[in-house]
Amino acid sequence: MLFLRSVLFYIGFILTLFVFTPLAFLILPLPYRQRYLIMTGWARFVIWWLEKTCQVTYQVQGLENIPSQAAIVLSKHQSTWETLLFQKIFPPQIWVLKRELLWLPLFGWILATLQPIAIDRKNLRESLKQIVEQGKQRLAQGLWIIIFPEGTRGAPGEKKRYGIGGARLAEQSGYPVLPVAHNSGEFWPSKRFIKKPGTIQVVIGPVIDSQGKTYQEINTLAENWIEETMLKL
Repeated sequence: MLFLRSVLFYIGFILTLFVFTPLAFLILPLPYRQRYLIMTGWARFVIWWLEKTCQVTYQVQGLENIPSQAAIVLSKHQSTWETLLFQKIFPPQIWVLKRELLWLPLFGWILATLQPIAIDRKNLRESLKQIVEQGKQRLAQGLWIIIFPEGTRGAPGEKKRYGIGGARLAEQSGYPVLPVAHNSGEFWPSKRFIKKPGTIQVVIGPVIDSQGKTYQEINTLAENWIEETMLKL
């Protein structure tokens, strides 16, 4: 039954990509925020469709911690799921991602139209410079920045080294950091076809004020909060 439910989920997942991909290019003349609002309809559909087909729901704690101004989200990364939910719970945003994702048929083409900060992870110095320079521009436009400091998806219970890109952007821009923990990998495992029924827990932490802090201090505060919260999920 879990297999059949997952098959049904992916049928809807893929079919709707064929609808939203040409739409992404048709609406390119529109201002970014209008395009973003339209294109996030796909993410909202996927979250809804996942619940209907695979019985995967979610609960969010800490919504009251979301600031009114643009912020830099530093989040745990366990699956594709959080990249979709964040479009639903946070204001208009862009993502820091590896540029290879833009080469993926359909999904990558949609991403390319939404002004991501696409980095070459093999060139760390240039990537860091790109995150800071382009991140400042996007923040000044009122857009949120979504960064997964561990870089790649990890299995539940796994911890990777936290990169400094998000913290450096916070240090040099002065914008606040919002840490996020969740256990999406328990239900949408990375690189696994089967989706497991259950309720994903998402916890949004208190804002980290970057003013007067070094990037090392910002990164440590975010990492400690995220990892301590993960132990409770």
